[in-house]
Amino acid sequence: MNTVKTVLEVRAAVARARGEGKRIAFVPTMGNLHSGHAALVTKAAQRADFVVASIFVNPLQFGPSEDLDKYPRTLAADQEKLLEAGCHLLFAPNVEEMYPDGMGVQTRVSVPQLSEGLCGASRPGHFEGVATVVSKLFNMVQPDLAVFGQKDFQQLAVIRAMVRDLNMPIQIIGEPTVRAEDGLALSSRNGYLNAEQRATAPVVYRTLSQLADAIRQGRRDYPALIAEGQQALISAGLKPDYLEVRQALNLRTATDADRDLVILVAAYLGNTRLIDNLHLNLDAN
Repeated sequence: MNTVKTVLEVRAAVARARGEGKRIAFVPTMGNLHSGHAALVTKAAQRADFVVASIFVNPLQFGPSEDLDKYPRTLAADQEKLLEAGCHLLFAPNVEEMYPDGMGVQTRVSVPQLSEGLCGASRPGHFEGVATVVSKLFNMVQPDLAVFGQKDFQQLAVIRAMVRDLNMPIQIIGEPTVRAEDGLALSSRNGYLNAEQRATAPVVYRTLSQLADAIRQGRRDYPALIAEGQQALISAGLKPDYLEVRQALNLRTATDADRDLVILVAAYLGNTRLIDNLHLNLDAN
């Protein structure tokens, strides 16, 4: 696996692979990789001949009071994980390479509606930062397909809409959330949890699972279900940011008639913000 740091280098490497008739897959990350990221790379390697991953901690998607400065940078360990997962090329640019004229004058990409509410309400400008950097990376790498984790369900919806609306010839693949044995969704931010918090954190997925079971059993009183779920989180020592039942396709508020649902949650455990979701198709066997 080669590591490059400039747009010229990544474009040259991809051009060589494409010249050899290879199909190009792309996995954008912010580094500090875990087995969830490895699963994305493995999926990409199954679907394409040449896998490009990127590591870039994007300042544009962090708010002023968020954890940009302390976000873990673990490049050497990340390179080993990517190599083991089947990555062929790592693109690891710095901020100056990504935003040569500075972020203040950077053209922004905004995806309306899907970026609003949920994490978009708690993190203003976050999804604009995500859409902008992913659009730039797509233009730099020009892959045939890109793989993203479903743990960031709203982000995946935003990226799908951006690709569709801007006519980007890229197939977007969503990979199921990878979980620890106790159900906690793997996340780089789990490293912020102390031992006691880590033991508590699986209540997030248990709460989602309990709500999903209630819906499968016929309950449709979503406000009451959400209130019960929030209370379960609070009783365990978490501070809910949101807990919602939405339509999976467009993230609009779910109605009694909807069959393809997603339950989404964000909650603080200490200073760490955990997010998770559970996709629920009532018509599936």
